[in-house]
Amino acid sequence: MAQTPQPHKRKPSWLKIKLSGGKKYKNVKQIVEDNKLHTICQSGQCPNLGECWNAGTATFMILGEICTRSCGFCATQTGKPLPVDGAEPKRVAHSVKLMKLKHCVITSVDRDDLSDGGAEMWAKTIEEVRLTNPDTSIEVLIPDFMGNESHLKKVLDTRPDITAHNLETVRRLTPQVRSAANYERSLEVIHRIHKAGLVAKSGIMAGLGETREEVLTTMDDLRSVGCEILTIGQYLQPTSKHLPVEEYVHPKEFAFYKEQGLKKGFRVVESNPLVRSSYHAENYS
Repeated sequence: MAQTPQPHKRKPSWLKIKLSGGKKYKNVKQIVEDNKLHTICQSGQCPNLGECWNAGTATFMILGEICTRSCGFCATQTGKPLPVDGAEPKRVAHSVKLMKLKHCVITSVDRDDLSDGGAEMWAKTIEEVRLTNPDTSIEVLIPDFMGNESHLKKVLDTRPDITAHNLETVRRLTPQVRSAANYERSLEVIHRIHKAGLVAKSGIMAGLGETREEVLTTMDDLRSVGCEILTIGQYLQPTSKHLPVEEYVHPKEFAFYKEQGLKKGFRVVESNPLVRSSYHAENYS
């Protein structure tokens, strides 16, 4: 979803990003390159790449690096994906072992071109990671599989330790922010995760034009479907063709959201400008 180029807003001081470097960073980079893997850290232009890779961890992105959707906020490449790589699950599992991860986070591009939305590859990857790394907890950030219950079930049957599906934004802004996803359908995905007896997690972005009241209502919607873990971070515009930043939300507002979220019953709320879906995920696995 191409956007009209907008004037650049200057980032505030609290959005300073830690630089990359160090032995562990180089090790993670080498493992990713050697195993021909993709990470959302790179594809999504994550501001925490330096911090996470310096800590020896990364979020793996399966099913290639080309997404079939074109969301207004996302830096991931859009287009016609390459064929599925059947050897990818073993390479992901091997990389988890090389990194000695205690907690592994896996996400994917949307693959609406596949008959099952990529569910089979998701299941194989989770199973392979668990087989190779039996002491590693597994967190997944999954797509909506276009609402197909059987495809979602195939992934949930592998019993990840934490299963996330991001709502991304408030109800009113969903049509302009997410190209194919639907607010109610995403809530239903989270509800199915919860009904399956799994830990449900979701995340939203701030700074897209939402109001405080809308964020609080979104929290209520997530709690109503059993969401236990919530992440809230600042939206950062990847390029001038993406949605503009409407506001750089002050850290005090993020602190307010965390306080309110905990009061509403979320077990964990990670809320500050640089938070992303897998930020410090190992702390509450």
